[in-house]
Amino acid sequence: MGEQLEDLIANALRALFGAQTAIASFAALAGDASSRRYYRVDLTGPDTPPSIIIMQLPSGSALPLSSEELAVFKEPLKELPFLNLHRFLVRIGVRVPRLYGQSVEEGLLFLEDLGNMALWDKVQDLPPSAVLTWYQKAIDELLLFQVRGTKERDDSCIAFQQRFDFRLYMWEFDHFLEYGLEKRPGRTINQTSKTELRNAFVEIAQRLDSLPPCLNHRDYHSWNLMIHDEAVAVIDFQDALLAPPQYDLASLLNDRITDSVIQPDLEEKLVDYYVKKRVDMERERINRDEFTVMYLLSAIQRDLKVVGRFYYLDIVKGKTAYKKFIPPTVRRLKRNFARLPQTERLIPILAEYYEEMR
Repeated sequence: MGEQLEDLIANALRALFGAQTAIASFAALAGDASSRRYYRVDLTGPDTPPSIIIMQLPSGSALPLSSEELAVFKEPLKELPFLNLHRFLVRIGVRVPRLYGQSVEEGLLFLEDLGNMALWDKVQDLPPSAVLTWYQKAIDELLLFQVRGTKERDDSCIAFQQRFDFRLYMWEFDHFLEYGLEKRPGRTINQTSKTELRNAFVEIAQRLDSLPPCLNHRDYHSWNLMIHDEAVAVIDFQDALLAPPQYDLASLLNDRITDSVIQPDLEEKLVDYYVKKRVDMERERINRDEFTVMYLLSAIQRDLKVVGRFYYLDIVKGKTAYKKFIPPTVRRLKRNFARLPQTERLIPILAEYYEEMR
């Protein structure tokens, strides 16, 4: 962090917490796939928290979208998506980090420090019963996000101005075709296979597009859920949008290497838990078989996007850390493909290009 920026932050912190506030230490934190940067700042002073997190936004725009495919607004944004969503989520009771202050002109947000323990870290080496309990807590928070968030719809919240629709599903499927197959180093897909895959993807996109949407986080996985005071807190929510309820649930139970902990029997219990609690909250019947089909299609669609995205991050952005998650994701895709007749037929096609599919 440059000296000028450090001075700017020090002045901002004194304005937030008092003139006696001083910085004890700065530490850069490992970010995820976004262009945002994060720092943990240890503080001293009579009215300060012991530490805070600073989110530094990418330079060049005061109102950046983290995902270019979501740039569907008719007019330029007037507010940072993170701030817009944060205000709404606080109002409906979702546990998100406290916002101490902001300096959007300089691209800085000052947030509560939730610690270093993500849900994924918490469940390592725990017995299945304890893993079940923690993921049930995550589902409880998800249902608050989805059910209460949808019931208390606020059209000033940008999440209600964008939807996972056919266009976005196909953008992500094409992202997989481009980077997961066409531009993948060492392999080239033939046109016949590409056409057959894309036709199948169109069918899946049409089915998912037909579902009634609700508020979704869009990236509700075990690395975006922090454990703080024995509760699950939600971060990285700025891409929230309307989508089928199965989408976030599939994200929670099927991301990266989650299935090394969420084995099929545990997955079934957690899907049951979600369905029963949603029925209790909404007092409406859910067809469990149909829900499962759409859950699997959501998991498949998302994992294909993830494979394409991880290759994109490697090839275009030079971020190589995500490649290690591609083989386990492909293995999970094979398992989920085999659970549905309409997708099982695609396994031999993809097996030509991924040994994990063989």
